[in-house]
Amino acid sequence: MTRRRTLWEERLAQNPHHSTWYISRWETMRAAGDDIVGEARTIDAMVPRGSRILDAGCGQGRVGGHLSTQGHTVVGVDVDPALVAAAAEQFPDATWRQGDLAELDLPAAGIVEPFDAIVCAGNVVTFAAPGTQVEILRRFAAHLAPQGRAVVGFGAGRGYDFDQFFRDATRAGLAVDLRLASWDLRPFTDDSGFLVAVLRHA
Repeated sequence: MTRRRTLWEERLAQNPHHSTWYISRWETMRAAGDDIVGEARTIDAMVPRGSRILDAGCGQGRVGGHLSTQGHTVVGVDVDPALVAAAAEQFPDATWRQGDLAELDLPAAGIVEPFDAIVCAGNVVTFAAPGTQVEILRRFAAHLAPQGRAVVGFGAGRGYDFDQFFRDATRAGLAVDLRLASWDLRPFTDDSGFLVAVLRHA
């Protein structure tokens, strides 16, 4: 069966320079003193020092890279090879792999230990190939330690309804521990335009 291209790959097909622009955008924000690691701080507060963390949809490593500097063992995976290369150059102490999250199988690549936390930030699930989100969540569950937690954050109005996400999580064998409206822990309401969901094994 032919793999469906992610929406991120569709964007790259339309604009081959999109990855370069994306990397530059975050570097400009970093240079301006903007806070670009808020998601990483949230994850860091959830786990003991030296935890194993999977950065799912790692981009150029801004979240996973920061977590690696805090003493965690980080593996990052992204479908975009240019972003993976940028992450590896800037944060060589972490492990970076190119791949589609809907086909995530790190044990096949020799990374066999499960993760204490999985972070999926930056609207990554909305850039997946439509209809593959439940499979991505299943893959998260398969890579999560028994007491581990997966944290997924994305905005409304991006083609993936929050209620559908909750249904997909249930189908994937995950339960929702906590629903937040932001990475700085604001409570989620029916009017929230952003969701940060903390998931565990059901």
